[in-house]
Amino acid sequence: LQGDWSSDVCSSDLCCLEGLLFQLWTPSRRSGADQVAKRILKRFRLRDTTGSMTAQADQASATSAAHAADLRKTYGAGLAAVEALAGVSVTFERGRFTAVMGPSGSGKSTLMHCMAGLDRPTSGHSYVGGVDVGSLDDAGLTELRRDRLGFVFQSFNLVPTLSAAENITLPLALAGKRVDQKWFDDLVGELGIAGRLGHRPSEMSGGQQQRVACARALINRPELVFADEPTGSLDSNSSAELLTFLRRSVTELGQSIVMVTRS
Repeated sequence: LQGDWSSDVCSSDLCCLEGLLFQLWTPSRRSGADQVAKRILKRFRLRDTTGSMTAQADQASATSAAHAADLRKTYGAGLAAVEALAGVSVTFERGRFTAVMGPSGSGKSTLMHCMAGLDRPTSGHSYVGGVDVGSLDDAGLTELRRDRLGFVFQSFNLVPTLSAAENITLPLALAGKRVDQKWFDDLVGELGIAGRLGHRPSEMSGGQQQRVACARALINRPELVFADEPTGSLDSNSSAELLTFLRRSVTELGQSIVMVTRS
């Protein structure tokens, strides 16, 4: 926002207005926000630069795998309130391997969970591509996580009663999609688990279980993979092998990966 303003409007007011107008011009809300924003602009005699805001929002959606705007997450209330996210804005580009680093308790996992639709932020917006995650209902969130996102967790989260092959193809089974056998074979071959496909999780090492989890995350060719401290339960050799594979999935397969890690 630029231009002259009346004496009763201070610079902090303008900052608040700018943040409000940016939120009004997000793709999912633009159509219903025009008149509200025009009245704000007229009231404070500000020059209309919302066209550039729209272009910036569209550009971020078009060029990024995911982005967040002023995400806030507070647990508890009153004196017991803990602010895990304090107005975080970040963009994760397509075809990049991004590491979100910081000590335990710094909000890394909370950021990932809010951006992936696993948790609801207290305020702010997160987008996967051009989709406003906060605008989705439970069914929409399920479809988003199932069809467009992949997840790799520190604790593997494999189904103990299923074989490795069944765990890998579980997202496709839930979506009612057929398995691309060539892609499946390429994944398990690259990860070195072709000989373990009939084994259940309890019959595999930690490194093998995590590689199965990686294959499961990539089997539906997601737009973005979130990895929450995927090497936290692995030894140094298994960690190196996993990180090498994730890096190659970016450089050779064009995958977009966001990894939360302490180091």
